[in-house]
Amino acid sequence: MATGTTFTGQEIGELGGPVRAIAARAGDAIMEVRARGFNVTRKEDRTPVTDADHAAEAEILPALHDLTPGIPVLSEEAAAQGDTPRFGKAPIWVVDPLDGTRDFIAGGTEFAVCIALVVNRRPVFGLIHGPAVGLTYWTADATTTLRAKGKGAGNAVSARHVPGAGATVITSRFHGGPGRLAQFLGTLEMSEHLFMSSALKFGLLADGTADIYPRFGPTCEWDTAAGQAILVAAGGSVTNLDGSELRYGKKDFLNPGFIACGAQV
Repeated sequence: MATGTTFTGQEIGELGGPVRAIAARAGDAIMEVRARGFNVTRKEDRTPVTDADHAAEAEILPALHDLTPGIPVLSEEAAAQGDTPRFGKAPIWVVDPLDGTRDFIAGGTEFAVCIALVVNRRPVFGLIHGPAVGLTYWTADATTTLRAKGKGAGNAVSARHVPGAGATVITSRFHGGPGRLAQFLGTLEMSEHLFMSSALKFGLLADGTADIYPRFGPTCEWDTAAGQAILVAAGGSVTNLDGSELRYGKKDFLNPGFIACGAQV
């Protein structure tokens, strides 16, 4: 497995199988915690964290270290404890072991495991696994995204052009910045407004279910890296509000507002 500053399409493709297996084990750990009950605590930033977040991270981190020795891992819960490797051009894994923790706590099904490989501040590989809904999206190469149900084989998906009836917009169930969001939505010809609480939103853009995901509230790089790789490979884009590419390795790993879009929105 490559550990330099570039990854070929073949090397990216070779990540799919082992990372999918890692995410599946993390998803199983999450579901096991849900079945037996769990504790909820608050981090310094007041966001919630559960036993399931930690159980998933405990599955992912050693497995990634075994898969690609020498490539560091930035993961949400480890970062909260001060383990924050810095990165530039060199590869780094960026992980959210349980994205959508609020949804998980509320008994929902939209939470996900997110694993991305970032090289030169751009995500080149991403995988999002929704253990409760049984969906997994991942990048097979720079221009191919696969979607699988359960343990089945992946099928290629593509972002769509906005239909003549108008755009399907998907936004966060728990976050938003309602004033700016309402103003933005008022500029669109919109046919449907969907809500979802995790990075699975990027998957719905990648497979043509939705067209636009605007985000004006705060996110961190582990919230978006996997989804950006998946959406870009499917023909979509993720840009800052000024239209520039969303990049990684920012101070405190905080993203500005962004717009994620399907094909040529």
